[in-house]
Amino acid sequence: MLKVSILDGYIDEPTCLGVPPYISPYPRYIAGAIWSYDKSAQIFYVTIDQIRNDNTLLDVLSKSDLIVVIAGMSVPGRYLSGFPVSPNELVSFLSNMTKSLKILCGPAARYGFGVAGGRKTREIDAVSDVFDFIVRGDGEIVVFDLLENKFNFNNVDSSKCRENASVIRDFALKGSNIVSQHPFFPDYLIAEIETYRGCPRSIVGGCSFCSEPGKGLPDFRSVKDIVNEIHRLYEYGVKHFRLGNQPCIFSYMAKDAGKKEFPEPNPDALEKLFKGITIMAPDLKTLHIDNANPGIIARYPDKCRRIAKTIVRYHTSGDVAAFGVESVDPIVIKKNNLKASADEVFSAIKLLNDIGSKRGSNGMPELLPGLNFVFGLEGETKKTFDMDYEFLKNILDEGLLLRRINLRQIIPIPGTNMYQIGNKLVVRNKRFFQQFKRKVKENIEQPMLKRVLPSGTVVRDVYTEKYDGKLTFSRQLGSYPLLIGVPGVLPLQRFLDVKVMDYGYRSVTALPFPLDINKASRKVIEVLPGVGKKRATRILVKRPFKNKTEFLDCLDDPRVGSEILDWVCFK
Repeated sequence: MLKVSILDGYIDEPTCLGVPPYISPYPRYIAGAIWSYDKSAQIFYVTIDQIRNDNTLLDVLSKSDLIVVIAGMSVPGRYLSGFPVSPNELVSFLSNMTKSLKILCGPAARYGFGVAGGRKTREIDAVSDVFDFIVRGDGEIVVFDLLENKFNFNNVDSSKCRENASVIRDFALKGSNIVSQHPFFPDYLIAEIETYRGCPRSIVGGCSFCSEPGKGLPDFRSVKDIVNEIHRLYEYGVKHFRLGNQPCIFSYMAKDAGKKEFPEPNPDALEKLFKGITIMAPDLKTLHIDNANPGIIARYPDKCRRIAKTIVRYHTSGDVAAFGVESVDPIVIKKNNLKASADEVFSAIKLLNDIGSKRGSNGMPELLPGLNFVFGLEGETKKTFDMDYEFLKNILDEGLLLRRINLRQIIPIPGTNMYQIGNKLVVRNKRFFQQFKRKVKENIEQPMLKRVLPSGTVVRDVYTEKYDGKLTFSRQLGSYPLLIGVPGVLPLQRFLDVKVMDYGYRSVTALPFPLDINKASRKVIEVLPGVGKKRATRILVKRPFKNKTEFLDCLDDPRVGSEILDWVCFK
């Protein structure tokens, strides 16, 4: 029997995320390719975090005929539940496995290992001795060819890519069951879904720093293929989905895509797609999007308004459309062929606020823009940072909502125009970048967060993930979920509702809601409005309380008691 291990070292690309709680299409497609070749093949899927926590799992890998490693970070992010694999880890874990054939797939194989923002990717030379084959093309296509050729590498093109989107139709379906081996399955796993590959702006070269134009013109997956894949995943138990694997969801099935830099959106196709998903996965818990081109929204406001309304009609609330702004400096925009001017981005922000700012059932606004800025681009000066700041300040002053502001330094990727320039502008402007980040954090992000989630807002279905001292970090599932700190050491991997009470710069503090005052810990009781240590002691001594009257009688200030009643219950 053919034995294959898939080691998911996680990927993070401009259009695709595979760091937990996400699972990218990479392992699913590759598993589908293996089972298409041999339906009886034994596939062992494991994440790099599982290996980090339990080295005995390496024994299973060592007994495989083939080990497929998926890795590569070309867009740095902030991670909570996992972190992409490093070259040193791969060398450490795999060097002694001489009996298994080992191949490397993903962005790392194509571009090298992204280590951190502001640095060039690290060459794969560091791991070349570990692997028998480096797949610079599509992993699922090359793996299938390898199997058909009985592992004769000389007969296989490592750079081979799929001919079109329909090629992966069966792979996507047959590989869906691999999700059942993910440690977050089923309750806390988000399946990243590809809608199309390629960038409409590749006909003009695309943005100077981005790897997506290198994938060619848009190649759309059919509505039927996407819906069928989601249906299959749903049947296996996945309830959380994100249409994230595309440069712009508003450009899906766009008219003249491949002929025009900014093709005309197709609202009917998006209506068919979202409606089809909700019919085939009627009890899904999360349906979110990711990337959206503000240049498209600004040029076609009526059609994009229809699309935004469709998304809000069928999705789940708390959704984020990530705008690749990069910079509002006209010089930087021109030199780097960026996709939208400051005025165009602003009009796109207003449009999504008009449609998506209403608060949804889970406590978050329905659909808000998130802004991605990139620093270290050609033409950047101190003035660039001033212009970007004034742009953000204007958004705040106009009363508009942003769910997220992402400030990152460029990772120069091989094959892009910025690769030759490298990180010299990052180094030169490091001081300006740090000052800018601090100003945005203090003057923009916290006031914006208070506007998006006013104190007292109840946020539903928050998942407890990790401890930081006596604080439990929690998040909702979906696109760019807000980090929520809950005082106390709560059971992990549980869903709960919380009520917002305080703010960090990019996170909030919240309490379980309603809070069972008869079971709450001292730490939690102390942070209730107006309580503190002395009143907390009084509450602990007097409980359990049968009702609010008994509770109010134990407090010295009726006004404090009345305010606390909005937070607690008596079980």
